[in-house]
Amino acid sequence: LSLKFGDIGNLKGLAIRFLLRASYYQVSVQNWFSLHRLQLLYNHSIQATFNATRIHAPASYSYHCEHVSSLQRYDALLIPSSANDLSKLWEVTFIDFQIQGFNIQEGHFAYAKDCASLFSPAILMGLVMSLILLLVLAYALHMLIHLKSLDRHYECKASPAYFAQMKDNDMGDEKEPLRSSGNESYEFRNQQFCKIYI
Repeated sequence: LSLKFGDIGNLKGLAIRFLLRASYYQVSVQNWFSLHRLQLLYNHSIQATFNATRIHAPASYSYHCEHVSSLQRYDALLIPSSANDLSKLWEVTFIDFQIQGFNIQEGHFAYAKDCASLFSPAILMGLVMSLILLLVLAYALHMLIHLKSLDRHYECKASPAYFAQMKDNDMGDEKEPLRSSGNESYEFRNQQFCKIYI
């Protein structure tokens, strides 16, 4: 594909040539196209050549990318073809780039395969937050599983009151006066026992 600027000021005589290649892949059982090389021509003379990387899509699709550039800040999908080439003197950046070389119908682009990475910053942050939440949940479950119940159970019971016939000489042992008030009264001592289960 060749993009010519025509008679537009300083761009007169400048052309951009896209060399596309079609290949058949047995894994996907379909034809794919790829941008193999990009050439900058000025007055029919090649000024710079860039090798394209990762610019490919199924033949029935188009390829779309927000930035296709030779600059590192845009992920440098265009690489100078050689160290001695004049390509290093050029900086090429396409914004909102879309291309389709084959199976074009009615002059419109087909469905676009986007260049967005599967691990964009937003997706990575979501994965990190999910991992943190899973760690918190795992720690909480670990604490619940290893939560220990009380090892000791106490059960105290009072013995039923038992009043046996008492003689006068035993009354002194079984009753004692309460001196909290002026009247003399007696209380029976009640024995208690506790059972401790361990």
